[in-house]
Amino acid sequence: MSNKKVVTFGEIMLRLSTPGHSRFVQADSFDVNYGGGEANVAVALSGYGQDSYFVTRLPEHEIGQAALNAVRQYGVNTNHILRGGDKLGIYYLETGASQRASKVIYDRQGTSVQEMTPDMLDWDAVFEGAEWFHWTGITPALGKNLQESLKKACEAAARAGVTISCDLNYRAKLWTEAEAQEVMRPLMEYVDVCVANEEDAQKSLGFTHKGGTNVETGELNEESYKSLAKALKKEFGFKTAAITLRESFSASRNGWSAILHDDKDCAEPVRSTRYEIQLVDRVGGGDSFSSGLIYGLMELNNTREALEFAVAASCLKQTIPGDFNLVRKEEVFKLIESGGGGRVER
Repeated sequence: MSNKKVVTFGEIMLRLSTPGHSRFVQADSFDVNYGGGEANVAVALSGYGQDSYFVTRLPEHEIGQAALNAVRQYGVNTNHILRGGDKLGIYYLETGASQRASKVIYDRQGTSVQEMTPDMLDWDAVFEGAEWFHWTGITPALGKNLQESLKKACEAAARAGVTISCDLNYRAKLWTEAEAQEVMRPLMEYVDVCVANEEDAQKSLGFTHKGGTNVETGELNEESYKSLAKALKKEFGFKTAAITLRESFSASRNGWSAILHDDKDCAEPVRSTRYEIQLVDRVGGGDSFSSGLIYGLMELNNTREALEFAVAASCLKQTIPGDFNLVRKEEVFKLIESGGGGRVER
């Protein structure tokens, strides 16, 4: 296996979370972390030994530097991170438990990255020697500047023959379904690998599909999801479509698996191993799936192995506080081989 250059582009934020499971109104202090969809993917891939690059724009003050340091300390290449502007995005997290759901409050208007224009970077230089480009639906939800920058990035990646992946990641607090579909559907022409769930497919792409999971009860119809993967792949021409399946029994206990359909080893959609997770921190779970899938598709023998790696990696992430998936690939393989017992390593 050789280290491959992977580029991600998006926003990294300051995360302020209440200690333990305390509520916002109880907190007299916050725990500090940094994270964001594409930054999370870059950190995880660096941990798997890839040549990982994160592209964003950060303010020049000390909080911007702290965000830069947060990804740099895990081996992410920051050469294409721009500096300028005055504000780093913030999100506040209240971690739920049992029947009480987690809550997120955003403060991300007028940030440095939102002021980034397409001509601030030489995108052809960014993708020189790159194997993969990953972005999420959160980035274009942050405004016109980032929509234009992302389109230019996708064009440059396509010119360079780079594989492009997208996690649809619809966020209702950032834009409406109509706004999302107007922007996201045209961008799908650049996407080779699409990661989604049923809600993302409907709200980001206007892609309606009946008979999936009841998100309130957690009841899951596997065949319907396999049909969704086939339909998405057919309509948008993706080489690979992956559907994550989260069964939310409570804010503390989830079922976790995924379905994958592609042009190689999974001509018919297949479902992964299913894990039951006692959640520590589910934020970044989808990003850890994407990073695991990217690693697997680049490095493993077949796409079924890539799917199993992605699901196991994201299972482990959801037991780790913070946004980043700080696991080694050897730990992921051990989980796959063990079946998930979680015994003490001595």
